[in-house]
Amino acid sequence: MKRLITTMAFAATVLTAGMGLAAEKTVTLVVENMFCASCPYIVKKTLASVPGVTKVDVSFERKTAMVTFDEAKTNVEALTDATFDAGYPSELRN
Repeated sequence: MKRLITTMAFAATVLTAGMGLAAEKTVTLVVENMFCASCPYIVKKTLASVPGVTKVDVSFERKTAMVTFDEAKTNVEALTDATFDAGYPSELRN
């Protein structure tokens, strides 16, 4: 019985430790269709609404969005899907 409890406690520790290891990642997206002063605001609000996104900086001049997000909650595909759905197709900058 003691061994079972120890094993279960170890397993719970390993499982919860994995959740804490999710890394924040920052990527730059090249964003199309930003032609007016309102566009960066719309792109920023769109990206900020994606679960897991913690920071968004949009540059109208460079036509880019720098996005910081929790990799355990979202990914680049979800970010590009969100901008596409808002009318601003984007792709990961190489």
